[in-house]
Amino acid sequence: MSLAVWVPLFLPLLAAPLARRLADRCTPRAAALLLAGTAGALAAGTVVSLGLLALAGLLRLPFVAGLAHLAPHWLPAASAVPAGAAVLALIAVTALVSGAARRQYADLARARRTLHTATADGPLALLHDERADAYALPGRPGRIVVTTGMLDALPAAERAALLAHEHAHLAGRHHLFLALGEYAAAVHPALRGLRPALGFHLERWADESAAHAVGDRALTARAVGRAALAAARAPGAPRPRLAAGAHGGPVPRRVAALLAPPTARRGPGRTAAALLLSCCLATTAATALEATTDLHQAVETAQAATGR
Repeated sequence: MSLAVWVPLFLPLLAAPLARRLADRCTPRAAALLLAGTAGALAAGTVVSLGLLALAGLLRLPFVAGLAHLAPHWLPAASAVPAGAAVLALIAVTALVSGAARRQYADLARARRTLHTATADGPLALLHDERADAYALPGRPGRIVVTTGMLDALPAAERAALLAHEHAHLAGRHHLFLALGEYAAAVHPALRGLRPALGFHLERWADESAAHAVGDRALTARAVGRAALAAARAPGAPRPRLAAGAHGGPVPRRVAALLAPPTARRGPGRTAAALLLSCCLATTAATALEATTDLHQAVETAQAATGR
């Protein structure tokens, strides 16, 4: 376990940049799924490794070893790891993930309270506010929140594109992708770079869905650009990090993509990045499983020796 348990902790340093590069060569939906899946797999591998390191180290403490019915000296030397550092890292990760969850809940609850003054029409919640804002608020039910200031800034056709964009966020449950990105960033520092890339591709996913719904890519591009300008002139209140909005992310890149043909770039660079990323994810899973098996066998061996 001494080597295998460390591999999932270092592979994100290579896999995260590969995932970002590969995502830029995929369609928006595929890119978002790729980034979210990569973040989740690498974060899970990190948590497993930290848990194994902490458990292997704690088992060498007499009190913990007694609970497991084994004598610490029967454990092989390979399982001797810095328990204190591993436990502290696991506690820190737990605290960071819990903190992210609490912030998300507080943000969503605060946004929900503002809806008491909104005019509801099905999934649409209209806030009487001169500031320009629009976003998809997850929940039961999910809401498309838009201010009168944003609607006044857009012509009727562009309003339809804006609402189609926000509906795509709700229909695609994009808040779950964003939440996964937040948790992964809390687990491993190397995964923090996936969060903005994931947000961008989710916006592009919603852009393409809106363009398909209204049947006009140029119209959707104008709606995105005009909404961003309106929000810059009269910004709304801070919205929840899990509430995606049409005027978020690098708007010029999104507008340029809408005005270009909707094609994914292919070539040897994409194939090489895909193969390397697949190897990283497979290695993460394999080494985490190997380390788990090694620790289990070491504990069984020590228990059997103790019982003799």
